[in-house]
Amino acid sequence: MSRTYTFFIHLRALPAWLALAREKRAEFSAQKLEPIFEKYPTVKVRWYDVEAFSTKASDIAVFETTSLQDYYFVIDAIRDSEFCTVPYFEFVDIIPAIEDGYVEYESYFTT
Repeated sequence: MSRTYTFFIHLRALPAWLALAREKRAEFSAQKLEPIFEKYPTVKVRWYDVEAFSTKASDIAVFETTSLQDYYFVIDAIRDSEFCTVPYFEFVDIIPAIEDGYVEYESYFTT
């Protein structure tokens, strides 16, 4: 059975990121982040803005994958990039989850 893992990563944009012009932010994403994601196609990423609703995080990235190794490598590559080394962002929290995990749990005990 193939399992999909989901990681809700809470991020905080730092002053170095906020000081960049929007064109520079788009360039950074295209030149630095997209190649990482292209290298690991089993990892899908969605981005959410939450700065108007949270004081702890400004963004939430949702990573979904069937490969924990690929996810791990993506996170290491991001941490090695300017995303974390300038730093442009900091990781506030990582919340792992298994969608409908209880279903498998219940089926295990009812058979």
